[in-house]
Amino acid sequence: MASLRRALAVLLLATGCIPSPYERAARADTVEAYRDFLRENPQHADADAAQARLEELEFEEAKRLHTVIAYKRFLEAYPEAAQARTAKTLLEGLRFNTAKEAGTVAAWRQFLQEHPDGAQRDEAKRLLAQAEAHELATTEDPRRLAEYLRESPDDPRRLEVESRLDGQAFAQAKAAGASRLFAYLKDFPAGAHREEARVLLLELEVEGLLVSGLVDEAEARVKAHPLGPKLTRFPERLARARAERAALARPEPLARAAHVGHYLRDLEDLKRALVTADPLDRWQAAEELGQHVSVRTIDPLLDALRTARNPLIRQNALESLRTVLSALPRPVAEYEVASRLDALRERASSAEMYLTVAVLLDLSGQLALASTEYQRSVEGGATDPVVLRRWVRIREERRQHFSAAVAARQLALWALDVAREEAVTPEGQVPLASARLLCAAAVNARFASEAIARARAATTEFPEDLAEFERRAAEAKRLAEARLADAELLLRQQSPGVRTCADQSVRERLDSAVKERTAALESVGPKLPQQVGRMLLELARERDPSPQVREAAAARLTALKPAP
Repeated sequence: MASLRRALAVLLLATGCIPSPYERAARADTVEAYRDFLRENPQHADADAAQARLEELEFEEAKRLHTVIAYKRFLEAYPEAAQARTAKTLLEGLRFNTAKEAGTVAAWRQFLQEHPDGAQRDEAKRLLAQAEAHELATTEDPRRLAEYLRESPDDPRRLEVESRLDGQAFAQAKAAGASRLFAYLKDFPAGAHREEARVLLLELEVEGLLVSGLVDEAEARVKAHPLGPKLTRFPERLARARAERAALARPEPLARAAHVGHYLRDLEDLKRALVTADPLDRWQAAEELGQHVSVRTIDPLLDALRTARNPLIRQNALESLRTVLSALPRPVAEYEVASRLDALRERASSAEMYLTVAVLLDLSGQLALASTEYQRSVEGGATDPVVLRRWVRIREERRQHFSAAVAARQLALWALDVAREEAVTPEGQVPLASARLLCAAAVNARFASEAIARARAATTEFPEDLAEFERRAAEAKRLAEARLADAELLLRQQSPGVRTCADQSVRERLDSAVKERTAALESVGPKLPQQVGRMLLELARERDPSPQVREAAAARLTALKPAP
């Protein structure tokens, strides 16, 4: 019919008749001409003929290009066209060939999703099964194997796949460390490598005791544990730990001066100080505990972080945890964090427990997960200055300067509220805890003020808001410092020898110890037996809490002659 109309149009043109709009389109016989005609004459008697010819031309163009995109565009534009069925068949053929060329499970699944009732459906299903069998036989991805088991619970190859999944998951866990080993034990309750995983975890636990100087405890742990005999490298490691302990116990003043323990209160004394009545004693104890690079400091610091009321105790506990975990050997630190997370996650149900989980995740480098737990710890409107300070630091590290200022503003408001609410009067006798809380308010107000100033220097965003934040932080700082001065004046009147918020005796002692250790390590080579000096330098390089001392020890070792 369309061909007859075109022939008639050509005849009329030959006889000199004035061509109609359709005749002009037919004479051009192009996609553009027919589109123009239909747009300008939608009700014309020849509209159907024009539409039919347009579809013919579009289909011819799609066949000329012969691509998936060309056929898809034709079908989207003309789903009811006479050529639609042919276009679908050609499109299916192209996609089938593409999937066959790729030969992957994903490619065949995509083809069947796009052509569930296609002419080549059965062949595609057969090739999909082949691809799945090949992938299952060759994949090294445990996630893919686990996905297949979920999708095909009745597959006869299930036992074989489960065995391979078990082996691959354990291999990855063994290479990745403690957190993955704990995950393996949880995910594979009947796994073939569970005992091997437990042996590796026991090895990390014992190594933590050895690097902490707890040699006798490590030996007792191995002897008492059923898997202890499987720690084949333990005798050698125990001998090394005893040699290290002997080097640290040398009577020479220089040997003592090279070791951080020489400058610290005993670990048990510091634990007792964490529960004294004066919060200042407790936050200084928390600060000093971070210098004991030992697995035995982790739980007392976590307890202080979780339970202390004064933010300075909790803040120092957090910083000390960071110091200890940074100085411990990385596999040991990962084990200590992972073992506690494994226990905590099952029973975390309070803000304090969520905070503990958040800190452990944060200190192990899992900041995305930690952020969620930090948020959970302050749900319900509670303001936690320790969390706010951490948010400021995180956002500064990410160069999110305005967001850091927002968190600092919240911290300043907390300090302002404390300064306003704590009663300071002679009649009230100013309880010690109130004065120490005002100290925390003043310290945090200064921190907030400095953070907002850094944000103003680093960004031009929202200058009016930042100016307001700065004014509010300055107000908090002034009031907190004034109220603190009033409180400490009354305290000194009551107890002339009482220490004040400005007391930095512990910090000064720890800073002085860094200088003395650095100087001592410079002299251990020529003034001590060679093996003793080298061992002291190696211990300082590997486990000293001070980065400065670790760097000095490393440089000194490099300068020494190689060990014989």
